This record gives sequence, structure tokens and C-alpha cells, in this order.
Amino acid sequence: MAHELDIVPATEWGFFTLPRPMCIAGPCSAETEEQVLETAKGLHDFGIHVFRAGIWKPRTHPGSFEGVGSKGLKWLKKVKEQYGMQVSTEVASEKHVLECIKYGVDLLWIGARTSANPFLMQEIADALEGTDIPVLVKNPVNPDIDLWIGALERLNRAGIRKLGVIHRGFSTSAPIPYRNDPGWKLAVELRTRYPQLAFFADPSHMAGSRKYLLELSQRAMDLGLDGLMVESHCNPDCAWSDAKQQLTPPDLKTMLESLIIRDNTSENEAYKEGIDALRARIDVIDENLLKLLKERMDVSRSIGEYKREHNVAIIQAGRWEQLLSDMVERAAALGISEQAITAIMTAIHDESVRVQNEVLEKN
Repeated sequence: MAHELDIVPATEWGFFTLPRPMCIAGPCSAETEEQVLETAKGLHDFGIHVFRAGIWKPRTHPGSFEGVGSKGLKWLKKVKEQYGMQVSTEVASEKHVLECIKYGVDLLWIGARTSANPFLMQEIADALEGTDIPVLVKNPVNPDIDLWIGALERLNRAGIRKLGVIHRGFSTSAPIPYRNDPGWKLAVELRTRYPQLAFFADPSHMAGSRKYLLELSQRAMDLGLDGLMVESHCNPDCAWSDAKQQLTPPDLKTMLESLIIRDNTSENEAYKEGIDALRARIDVIDENLLKLLKERMDVSRSIGEYKREHNVAIIQAGRWEQLLSDMVERAAALGISEQAITAIMTAIHDESVRVQNEVLEKN
């Protein structure tokens, strides 16, 4: 069961300046001292205050470039000294945490593979206990919101109050143009549950390609997320990892300046009156929907009684498949997406099955 989180807002961390987006940028991997410092200078020159670089890289196959290791932390320290930037990197073990503390790393993030592992999350939480380092947690590789929340809870129970999240999308085998499925629905759900969390999007890992970075970054801003973590390299085409998704500092500057940043609300009286009137209409529609759902469940209960009398099983797969197919077709004619109507009808079907099962259990 999820618990409340005791969190310090990101605006009190001393890292970020308003207005949105808060931005963390730097190369996928620290490769050489020269590459790190050149990239940092390019980012610093147009106002980026928080520098990122991967020191340890979790890779699928052994033998791939797995990061330069602890010596790269010395380069991050030079970034702090020369440009006054805050520095950040990914950690996946107690050893990583202790090394980062030793070299004065300002902010840590936890990757998608690590956040999916409660054993590693507890190890990291224990290593961080008694520190005041801000930590950002990427979503697990699969869309499991409880696993994501559980990772945050472990850190919070260890006393980490400067907490935030990074939404980087989810692994998928579906044919999509991006590297990862953006899965914005889960991000919106987490944002709704914990509005106080610093909430970043990682368009680089969502996209997998430079050409999609702007559209995904804009979507994050349209949803009201706080900031972006974007991969930037002084010479992306020569990067040792994830070359296709990195931007040069000047290109990142151009992208950030292209974003339309929307206000969270407006004090304009005409806006307030208009939005209140529209929301009142929504409230009436929602009330009617509840009444219709109640009526539908009453019919489902009657169906359950009829099936019980005639000794018929609850699940009728053929009927459900045909119903869903028909609803998807009708929804498309009304401009409702297949994804939305499938989710709605599946929820209704699950509740209908529950109601019918309740009827059968009475006898």
C-alpha cells in the first residue's frame, strides 16, 4: 500500500531557476576529460546549471562500453570547479553511492533497470541514509506504477526528502517510431498522486533519435511536467553510446527556445469563468455516466442470475471479443481512440465479471 511522501520541493534545492523547464543536460557517457569539459562549457554558456554524465553504464551485453568508472567523477569535479555547475550521475549500487559522496556529486539519479529491483533500491537507500543528496528515480522498464512508488518510498524512509522522478518511457515490442513507449498515462497518474514531486521527462531515452526530441519535450511541457533531462554531447556522432539521441549544446539551446511553456493556471477572470462553466458541464456528464454504469451493472447482475439458473459459465470469450470489436469501430467513428475505448470497455467488462461472480458465489 502506497504511503505519503515527505518531500522538499525542487525549488528549494538551490539547483534550478524558473521559469520552466528545469533542465539537466550532458552526455550519455563521460568518455574523456576533454569531452566532458567541452560539453559542460557549451551548456554553461547558455545557462544550463545542472550537468549530467553517465559514469557507470548498465549494458545488455558484456564487452560493450560500460562507462569509464570512478575516474570520471574527477572530471565532474572539474566541471564544478571551472563552471560552477551542479553535477549528477546515475547510481546502481552502494559502491556507486559512496564514490559519488566522496567526489561531491550534487545530484543522483537511478536508472530504469535499477528502480525495478527492490533489493538494489534498498541497498541504495541504506547507503544514502544520513545524507542530503537529491535523488531522481526513473520509471521501471515496465509500466508498473507501484514498483515506481515503492522505489521512492524506500528512499524517503531512509530520510531522502529531496526526491523527484524522471519519466523515460517503457520497453515495448510494439512497432512505434520511438525507442520506448512514452506511456504518458502512467506519468499523469503518478503526477496526480504526488503533485509535490519534482517531475522530469527524459525525451532522449523515449525518442532514441534526435528528430523526435522536440515533439516529446513539448508534450512533457503540455502535460505540466517540471523539467527535462536531455542528453547533449559536444560531438554526438562520435559518442561512445547512444549517439543518435544526443544533441550538441547549440542544438539543445535551439530546442529549448522552441518550446511553448504553458502556465499551470491563469488569474484571468474570463478564463476562470470559462473553465468553471466547462468543468460544471463535465461534472453533469460524469454524474450521468455513473448512473448509466449503475444501470449496466444491474443488468450484469441479472445476467449473472440467469447464467446461474441455467448453469452457464460467466466468461463468454466470443461475446466479449465481438463486443469490444464493435465498440472500437463505433468509437473510431466518433473520434475516440482505440486505446481509450479498449481501456474503458475492459474496466467495465472486469466489473461486470466481478458482479456476476458475486451472484454465483451466493449459491
